[in-house]
Amino acid sequence: MTAPAPAVSLRHITRRFGPVVANDDVSLDLAPGEIHALVGENGAGKSTLVRVLYGLLQPDAGSIEVDGRTVRIHRPADAMRLGLGMVHQHFMLVGPLTVAENVTLAREPGAALGGFSPARAERAVAALAERHRLPVDPRARIASLSVGAQQRVEILKALYHGARVLILDEPTAVLTPHEVDDLFRVLRELQGNGTTIVLITHKLAEVMALAQRVTVMRAGRVVGGGPVASLTVERLAELMVGRPIPPLHARTGAPRSSEAPLLEVRMLDVSDERGLAAVKRVSFEVEAGEIVGIAGVEGNGQHELVECLAGLRPAVRGEILVAGRRCDACAPHAARERFAAGVAHIPSDRLHRGLVPDMTLAENFLLGRQRERTLVPGALLAPGALAALAAPRLAEYDVRPPGPARRARQRSGGNPQKRIAARELTRGAAVVLAAHPTRGVDLGAMAFIHQRLLRERDAGRAVLLVSSELSEILALSDRIFVMYEGRLVHETRPAETDERTLGLYMTGRQKEART
Repeated sequence: MTAPAPAVSLRHITRRFGPVVANDDVSLDLAPGEIHALVGENGAGKSTLVRVLYGLLQPDAGSIEVDGRTVRIHRPADAMRLGLGMVHQHFMLVGPLTVAENVTLAREPGAALGGFSPARAERAVAALAERHRLPVDPRARIASLSVGAQQRVEILKALYHGARVLILDEPTAVLTPHEVDDLFRVLRELQGNGTTIVLITHKLAEVMALAQRVTVMRAGRVVGGGPVASLTVERLAELMVGRPIPPLHARTGAPRSSEAPLLEVRMLDVSDERGLAAVKRVSFEVEAGEIVGIAGVEGNGQHELVECLAGLRPAVRGEILVAGRRCDACAPHAARERFAAGVAHIPSDRLHRGLVPDMTLAENFLLGRQRERTLVPGALLAPGALAALAAPRLAEYDVRPPGPARRARQRSGGNPQKRIAARELTRGAAVVLAAHPTRGVDLGAMAFIHQRLLRERDAGRAVLLVSSELSEILALSDRIFVMYEGRLVHETRPAETDERTLGLYMTGRQKEART
């Protein structure tokens, strides 16, 4: 039996950015009604390829065929007319507008007759949502919706504009396990109705669970792939990185104990930027040689908690002790005090909190140590001492290229995160605060950072890991807390729980979690 013609074909696509070849002679076929995963490390060329397909970029060479016909896609409007839709990782929605207004934007019911009809738009969106089992209130303001609901709106918007091929870029990055389950149900139903789906993801377990075929890219080229049933997670990881990735082996024994915990937090209250309570009466301890994970949907106080512990945000009240030393929890500018007490901090916002882009890598290594006379003997830096400090650590942490004189803004992918980890994890600090340490990094950098956090734990440090990635929390943590609406609502250990149970606590469904 002859296979159906591809819904979309990309032929010999090449796209350059100056001397960098982001896509190098890439060819790819998307079959009708399939879920096709596109995987690869950061910088592999995945996003460039789909941006070319969606008309956000123009190729330097190659062609695109839709339903067997060669087409030119100059802009997203051309892509939408051809039945291509895209759900970006960072949603392209207008917060103050309603769901119906966002979905129908640029194709509003009644616009051709000289006026927009909100009622008609709401009815159209309600019917579309019911048809595809994507529950959402057409009259709700986007700004009031959860991340999962906003993603459903993005999918509805693409379907409303006639998408027969749907591209999703890292669609589960900020979803809870239950929202991921809902998304997978929707995607399988869309596939069953004939929609072709392109899934860009770092999560190989999702590829194995959802996709029929997979294409692996590395350094701008296609390096492998095929039917998912013929591949393993280990083989996909090796294709992505170019070498075998060792499995993550977290310690299964009891954590080491010290006479006193290295980090003690007592009845801590912290406000957000609006002055509203973000952290409410939080108390916990982290012992030497222990990783304590805090899981939670973003926006439940984790950000404010970590910033307070790092001295970047004052507490309203409460106590913080580091290695038995009492810190001033309510001081407005206490980062220097926390540094001196022995706190290392890998921030979630690496670009604004972790590095100064216009400084060199060596100068960024100096941050926090700029008062040390061996590095800054007078009014001027000591370049030789800085280079001697930074170069071996950059090499150890595989920051590419490792030249200490290069500007920090020149790094991409997982390199900024590895650079921050190299600075913070080589200080010998007693306490390590790691906030979303692998967010947005590729598989190789993720495995590397995981191993370094485990090394810190095994060296007797106290590690506080904050992450929305439950697989990361379960793999690395000795104990786990769940944070919901500013409070720690659940404590457990990895062997005593699973992603589903943690997900229920994360969404405030404690009664269901206990059954």
